[in-house]
Amino acid sequence: MAFGWIDEQAELRRRAGLVRTLQPRPAESPLLDLASNDYLGLARHPEVTEGAAAAARTWGGGATGSRLVTGTTELHGELERELADFCGVEAALVFSSGYAANLAAVTALAPHGALIVSDAGNHASLIDGCRLARGTTQVVGHADPDAVRKALGTHDGPAVAVSDTVFSVDGDAAPLAALAAACRAHGAGLVVDDAHGLGVLGDGGRGAPYAAGLAGAEDVVVTVTLSKSLGSQGGAVLGPARVIDHLVNAARTFIFDTGLAPAAAGAALAALRLLRREPERAARARAVADELYARLTAAGLEAVRPDAAVVSVRAPSPEKAVRWAADCRSAGLAVGCFRPPSVPDGVSRLRLTARADLSGAELERAVRVIDETRP
Repeated sequence: MAFGWIDEQAELRRRAGLVRTLQPRPAESPLLDLASNDYLGLARHPEVTEGAAAAARTWGGGATGSRLVTGTTELHGELERELADFCGVEAALVFSSGYAANLAAVTALAPHGALIVSDAGNHASLIDGCRLARGTTQVVGHADPDAVRKALGTHDGPAVAVSDTVFSVDGDAAPLAALAAACRAHGAGLVVDDAHGLGVLGDGGRGAPYAAGLAGAEDVVVTVTLSKSLGSQGGAVLGPARVIDHLVNAARTFIFDTGLAPAAAGAALAALRLLRREPERAARARAVADELYARLTAAGLEAVRPDAAVVSVRAPSPEKAVRWAADCRSAGLAVGCFRPPSVPDGVSRLRLTARADLSGAELERAVRVIDETRP
């Protein structure tokens, strides 16, 4: 029978407690949200939603084609210029998603004969970029610049190291300055995914590379998403103008994909401008994360100290993690649930996201629910 193996796989997932299901949310939810990536609380901000609506009214519902045909509007160019200026780089290129941006950066910058050195904790989009690239990939230990340096020392041709800036599972930050030094010692490039750093780290939320003094470096390429701190959708690659020009000509997820919808570009641009005016939102998101961690550990829960806005709480097993998250939801709290294969170390977690607009009372309520429902 065609696809008969699917039933076997489904049964294996069920036995392992790894079945995933979609849970559509209503427009207005009574749940306290610690599951989304809306770090700055901008997804529903009136300026952001009006930016989306105005763009749709002006440019239409879709981009109408690939960026190289009809899918580039003046709005896309405006967003790219302001993103580049905000993050302190020469140029930016907007994609339909952060996933597509990562695939583009890794595949286009690791040609045949190149070496890619990839952190063991990288996001799936970076991993898939490594799999699709024509270069050879070597996976090294998590957040280990010495391992990167050693791997690069085994290769004579083009090379690039690839890493998240803030890892999505535990919210720990990569040692960017040390990674850049390891790459420079061997003439290699550095590609970093700042999905969880933009809007949270750096001066006014300019990102982890900016905070590490790497913004504008000729050997550093940064990818970002527009769907987290900026409350919209889409992604971008930031870096030297010659790298961006190369991506326009060589990145398949740019050349062959329909451009980002104007509404998403308009929302992201409005959010970026709002962040410029209210840079304190970034510091507030970090402060909320620190307070959440302090309250969780004070309650005796095993939480990981956050470097940005992600706080994880360890769970005993995949099945108990799923039950824990479900019990939290029943008590009015939405939390993320990470379990294999989404976690590289095989340890299941509740994943909590701090938002700049969370109050002290909401944090107290969240910790109380998590504590009272613990397995």
